[in-house]
Amino acid sequence: MNIKKMSFFLRLLCLFLTSAFLHAQDCTEFTFPNNGAGNIEVNTTLTWTEVLGYNGYILSIGTTAQGTDILDRKPIGTNPFYTPPLGLPDDTTIYATLSLVPYDGPPIICDKLVFTTVEVTTPPTCSILITPDNNAGSVTIITDIEWAYVPTATGYYLSIGTTPNGNELVNNLDIKNELRYNPPEDLPQNSNIYVKIEPYNDIGIATSCTEEIFTTSFAVYVCDPYISETTGELIYRAPIINLLNIVGICSDELPYTISSNDNADGFRWYLTNSGSEETLLSETQSVAISAPGKYRFEAYNNITTDAGDIECISSKLIDVVASEEATITAINVNNLPLGKTILISVTGGGQYEYSLTSRDGPFQDSPMFVEMPTRNYIAYVRDKNGCGTTERLVDRDISKKDFPSFFTPNGDGINDYWQYVPPIENFESVIDVIHIYNQFGSLIKQISPNSMGWDGSFNTKEMPQSDYWYKATFINQQPIMGHFSLIR
Repeated sequence: MNIKKMSFFLRLLCLFLTSAFLHAQDCTEFTFPNNGAGNIEVNTTLTWTEVLGYNGYILSIGTTAQGTDILDRKPIGTNPFYTPPLGLPDDTTIYATLSLVPYDGPPIICDKLVFTTVEVTTPPTCSILITPDNNAGSVTIITDIEWAYVPTATGYYLSIGTTPNGNELVNNLDIKNELRYNPPEDLPQNSNIYVKIEPYNDIGIATSCTEEIFTTSFAVYVCDPYISETTGELIYRAPIINLLNIVGICSDELPYTISSNDNADGFRWYLTNSGSEETLLSETQSVAISAPGKYRFEAYNNITTDAGDIECISSKLIDVVASEEATITAINVNNLPLGKTILISVTGGGQYEYSLTSRDGPFQDSPMFVEMPTRNYIAYVRDKNGCGTTERLVDRDISKKDFPSFFTPNGDGINDYWQYVPPIENFESVIDVIHIYNQFGSLIKQISPNSMGWDGSFNTKEMPQSDYWYKATFINQQPIMGHFSLIR
């Protein structure tokens, strides 16, 4: 292998190792439980270090190495924690695998974890209804029954009736390890419905569990749309909700007011969290929220029927997400035969899109631009939720004009060192090294682009006033050669 090919190979190897090292630094790792830990609670929350700049995490959990019988490669968003909704089996070795999801590539496996859960020695406690809420009214007759997970429970017995302690609708049915039941037939309309949930495990059944109650509305078809006999138009009895499912707000806008322009007789806003009761926040068209999260909006019309007045309700779950203007941390430029490859790196809590054209776009989701013609660019990063656009000059190629034509090392503090001048402030140099030669071609100094530069001496001896030559070598650009004058 000749010297030129070997040099090229070594550069590629260096770039590969550097990329692999930087990539390894981005990976996340479990912080709880510790690897090899024992006696971990069955309702434990797995946590890991947060890594920004990625599309989220993928988690697998199983009872065998590489197993996914508990959780099969589930995308779980950007939160650095996860609580299995049905808990974990007791006295069992648990295996977990955590991966990062890039915006423009396949998932990256980062960490694996093994731990053992505690042995359960007591029966579980009682559960509570989630849907419908206890004492809820005007519940549709086709509702599902949902209840909260109980730590250490491995199954639930369910009874449903229309009288206290009644079970004529469902009689002590073993639901297994599920948190939802879909009645095969409609519930009785305009009735009190009594529900008892009794969790169990291998040790025993929960005792003294309280019966809960809700009231159904009239048959759901009363609120169905119908065609007007006079106009032929489709008439909706329940309001039409036009709010978006996702509302993006800027972090500096809290508290934030969300308003509906929908037409209805009444409105309700709820804060809703998985595994807990909803909290009523407002009964007007607007609600002031103090934090991102999940909210439910109801709009209803009052309908008079022969059996009484009912509410025809439309409901929508709204995810309020916080965003912020991006911070551009770096712009990497690689000069390739077909053009430049430009990669924009950012930090921030928003969802971003990228452009090299203008503040008005067009924008793309990927931060990488390929085969770009050689010219100067400005990078624009826009938050998709309207929280601002950040811009920064893309670092241009270094040229001969970035190297001074002379310097005067006389100790007056002005031009005492010869060094290349970065084209812009905070420019990330791609220069590898600069060699300085005398007029006869002898190497007299080798300097780093990050050093003070050359002070005009060789082996502590001042060099004479004359012209000198330099050669700057790069990682991804052809060398630049030129000359300058030492003036005394």
